[in-house]
Amino acid sequence: MELNLKKPICFFDLETTGINVATDRIVEIAILKVFPNGNKESHTWRVNPEMPIPAESSAIHGITDEMVANEPTFKELASKIYALIKDSDLGGFNSNRFDIPLLAEELLRAEVDFDMKKALSVDVQTIFHKMEKRTLEAAYKFYCNKDLTDAHSAAADTNATYEVLKAQLDKYPDLENDVNFLADFSSHRDHADFAGFISYNEEGVEVFSFGKYKGSLVTEILEKDSGYFGWLLNADFPLYTKKVLTRIRLQKLNTKF
Repeated sequence: MELNLKKPICFFDLETTGINVATDRIVEIAILKVFPNGNKESHTWRVNPEMPIPAESSAIHGITDEMVANEPTFKELASKIYALIKDSDLGGFNSNRFDIPLLAEELLRAEVDFDMKKALSVDVQTIFHKMEKRTLEAAYKFYCNKDLTDAHSAAADTNATYEVLKAQLDKYPDLENDVNFLADFSSHRDHADFAGFISYNEEGVEVFSFGKYKGSLVTEILEKDSGYFGWLLNADFPLYTKKVLTRIRLQKLNTKF
């Protein structure tokens, strides 16, 4: 079953220096852009992370410091990557929890004002786990009856993710061939930021989901404890979380005038 698209969707996969969204860096990114008419466009870039790649990470994806020494930095690629994805929804495997948050950090660090407000995200891993609870290799074998021979190669993982989602639509009649439905189905929780530090309460208002103010309205805390806002901006929180906090604070200030 082909995807029923109202706008392009970019399936993408990252290979990185590690799994810390706030501090680790991209060493390879592959993007498969699928258009509503069925046309496809794919790109893969190796990236100089400007930091050493730990041996344990190289053991997984096979990319070493020497292999990326002469590759462009992410900042050099950022405008090209953003131009490719800015009009699209996003899809990936574990993308809601890792790939999208880390990509957002890299784009914001490169001074690209990335925001997911106008985009949906379809996490194929979440659909898979809700339906079968396996890994990408098992998903590819289960749904497509193929062996994923180049697992942890960004391009291979990206194409496998796209094929798995189409096969999932064929297998499960309950899955609607609609990106809005798939994005909702593959989401874990309703967060205002990627990392889950700010959630929405039952009224759809932002609340802190951690620390001493857990469950409290963000606007109320930022107003009564201005020092807390300063601490959040200077602490080791993801840039996208800080962006969301700043937006909430500015909206609150604007309503006073």
